[in-house]
Amino acid sequence: MPSVAHIFCHPIKGVGRFALDAVRLFEGRTIRADRVWAVTHEATKFDTAAPAWASCNNFIRGAKAPELQAISITQYVSGSDMVLKHPDHPPFRFNPENEAEHAGFISWLAQFVPENRAQPKALVAAPGRGMTDSRFPSISILNLASLAELSAKAGRPMAPERFRGNFWLDGLDAWEEFNWVGKTLRIGEAHVVIRERIGRCAATNADPLTGLADVDTLGVLESGWNHTDFGVYAEVIKPGMVDIDDGAHIL
Repeated sequence: MPSVAHIFCHPIKGVGRFALDAVRLFEGRTIRADRVWAVTHEATKFDTAAPAWASCNNFIRGAKAPELQAISITQYVSGSDMVLKHPDHPPFRFNPENEAEHAGFISWLAQFVPENRAQPKALVAAPGRGMTDSRFPSISILNLASLAELSAKAGRPMAPERFRGNFWLDGLDAWEEFNWVGKTLRIGEAHVVIRERIGRCAATNADPLTGLADVDTLGVLESGWNHTDFGVYAEVIKPGMVDIDDGAHIL
């Protein structure tokens, strides 16, 4: 039976991740704390006077700054400090809920953004929902068997963290997840509707251990399967706990 192999949370869109052993899903919401914040840049159209969801091109992200892909989060509990680490730089600690500490974070983050790209400007949030790439509050579900086939085609192992997904499932056929669009998946105690495939961007070219682009991921997908999709977006329709090793199956 397919089961949950990994759970990841990404509190700041495009910046850092940490693993979870379990999480409670809520109807119509992202994973709690997932993509709560995003970092605007000099060319953003995000309206700080009326904050709301905005598309990914308004924010700092790995597609334009691949070194961001190597940032991990070693400590974070909502309401307390977040500790961000990069393999080539000293760690940085701050409380994202304390506006007085935002400037220091933006200054630390700027070292990972190339000079010819729009520079980080401010840490922002969209009240009541996460800054997902989808227009609806989504969770993302990915398949380890699909990753194994993609890695084989690329000629090197590709870590799950490269794709910044929430749930990784084991025990499926490769690309089986694409057949689920429009169907309801039970994952742990929760039920989710699979809404759409995830179209990928150049952020996935970068190795999450180094932040260096080492695979033309989009090119490999295109040459192997005639698309650039990987994983699916889902919407939670029944709340519940999801733990590592919990089962997952289409109802």
